[in-house]
Amino acid sequence: MTPWKNRMTDLARPASYLELIRGNTPFRCLWYGNVISLFGDWFNTIALYSLILNLSGSEFALGAVFITKMLPWAFVSPIAGVIVDRFDRRKVMIVSDILRAVVVLGFLFIDDPSEVYLIYVLTAAQVIVGSVFHPAQSASIPNIVKKENLVTANTIMAATWSVLLALGAAAGGFAAEWLGLKAVFLLDSASYLFSAFFIYRAVIPQTTSPRKRGSVIRTAAREFMDGLRHLKRNPAIARMATTKSVWAIGGGGLVFLIALMGEAIYPESIAVSIGVLFAVRGLGTGIGPILIRAWVKNERRWPLVLGVCMSLTGAGYLVAGSIGFTFAIAIPILFAHAAGGINWVFSTVMLQQRVVDQFRGRIFATEWLLVMGMESLSILAASLVLEMGLLSLSETVSLFGIISIVSGLVWLFFVVPAEKKYFLSRNIPKS
Repeated sequence: MTPWKNRMTDLARPASYLELIRGNTPFRCLWYGNVISLFGDWFNTIALYSLILNLSGSEFALGAVFITKMLPWAFVSPIAGVIVDRFDRRKVMIVSDILRAVVVLGFLFIDDPSEVYLIYVLTAAQVIVGSVFHPAQSASIPNIVKKENLVTANTIMAATWSVLLALGAAAGGFAAEWLGLKAVFLLDSASYLFSAFFIYRAVIPQTTSPRKRGSVIRTAAREFMDGLRHLKRNPAIARMATTKSVWAIGGGGLVFLIALMGEAIYPESIAVSIGVLFAVRGLGTGIGPILIRAWVKNERRWPLVLGVCMSLTGAGYLVAGSIGFTFAIAIPILFAHAAGGINWVFSTVMLQQRVVDQFRGRIFATEWLLVMGMESLSILAASLVLEMGLLSLSETVSLFGIISIVSGLVWLFFVVPAEKKYFLSRNIPKS
């Protein structure tokens, strides 16, 4: 190879993680904002779970908080996609951060059981305002990062979510215990303002979509229906778009039950124990995809891995529900969410590969609606089982673990054979 070709190869070489962060100022500013706001989000989340348990003592009330964090986001996600494509994404993120900083301050005034309803109102407002932030952030990355660095950039963002879940949840639990819930809400509000500051410093070029006739809501509804029709015409895409929602049949309820298991472990310091278990969840979601990437490189095996991981998630919680509620359950929870993280990453990559660019936004909006809807139903079912006294907490954890195992087995029986035919029709090699 000539020296000139060597230089061209070096130029096309993907940057390392540190090289991208150090050498790309807009991406660095976007990442800084993401780190700070995510840290604040997990402080807020643990404090919120502690607040609702302290004021109500109701499993159903806690489940309703989980659902309030999901359903509004699911329903407005198609609208958020239209906003992100029509308007300046940098400004959208800044406005979202500032509004969330204001909304979070409302939690400071909730200190009586008669005011519990305000938790749901403010949570829904926070979620709706924030629903545009993450799609705007994801859509901005290709505008500030070279094509050869997209995988690196997205890996950094995904790893950041897992690390911040682990660190933020644990730190948020201790902060709520030592500083008090009001201090945690103040810190969360401040985190949004710092995030807005860093994003303000970023230069993000963008080509906005032409302003189509009709309202944003009508446009979102039309594009959502286009996405559903595209799924119907393309079963291979539909299978990947429903992977996460199949996992959520049991997995949604299990994530909710983590908070109640934390309360059962250490009732005197609810925030600390919940924070520790959510931190373990975050650690698992980060470890799983890293390990599987080295072990299973052949894409033809990924559908099999997806089904196995659904069942392994359930197996982990089946163990957790059987051994009694001590911090020892952190081990099976870590295992369960390592499998869940693999399921999330593999299904996302396969969906990205199968959907053409012109439909990608609509398909992912549809996928998000499906998974959030299914998680909400799963959480509602788990909370009602406990609220009505039908099963104990350990029995409910075991039940939803079994549901996850069965979901994985159904996937293996029905979806994996269809995937084998798909790969054969595409002449994709086995190795």
